Amino acid sequence: MSGLAKGLRVVEAFSAEHPRLSISQAADIAGLDRATTRRCLLTLNELGYAAYDGKYFTVTPKVLRLGTGCLATMPLPRIVQPVLDKLSEDIGHSTSVSILDETEIVYVARASQRRVMSISLMPGSRLPAYCTSMGRVLLAALNVPDRRATLERSDLRSRTPLTMTDIDALLAELVESSERGYAVIDQEVEMGLRSIAVPLINIRGQVVAALNVGLPASAAPMDDVVERFLPSLLSVQSELGRMLV
Repeated sequence: MSGLAKGLRVVEAFSAEHPRLSISQAADIAGLDRATTRRCLLTLNELGYAAYDGKYFTVTPKVLRLGTGCLATMPLPRIVQPVLDKLSEDIGHSTSVSILDETEIVYVARASQRRVMSISLMPGSRLPAYCTSMGRVLLAALNVPDRRATLERSDLRSRTPLTMTDIDALLAELVESSERGYAVIDQEVEMGLRSIAVPLINIRGQVVAALNVGLPASAAPMDDVVERFLPSLLSVQSELGRMLV
């Protein structure tokens, strides 16, 4: 089981920011020694989960089997996808649902209208929680000590000149998001992207996921954008709240 754990750490080293890794790069990210990382990568290559060009490794589509199997067994995507499709069609913008996984959000459902981000988002895609609207909604649902602990474990880098990275400022933003019931992001993930998110709350009153709409940045004040799109998000929040357990 120790070998499996190390292999999974190596798989997790690959990301949108690091799609191609040398052995030493993968070892640094995974926190393993070079020899162990080399054995893991060569095994992944032999099993078809990674490709190797003699210097760099990349994961292959076969690795998606590890995630799609999990998503297929989760009731959440099946419940939210039809509602998400209708919402996206009604408002004319892309909408998504995600869950929190440690310091990141994981997309579990998405309805795309137009591409706003430079990267393609789909179920299974990951983004940092601290600088995303869905991430802040989900972090705001944690108790105060867990909010801070999660932010302290996060890689708080400035993705744009507008990214908030100070922990105390982020904690204050989480308090505000919790009190008003939604979170907004204005070009903190990527320039040209705004988003608004609300929590999805099950019938037991627990926050189980987050719902957002992604928008291109405009000259309109953020308050006007919220006034236009928040009612639709809250309507879907209420509708899904009667379905989620």
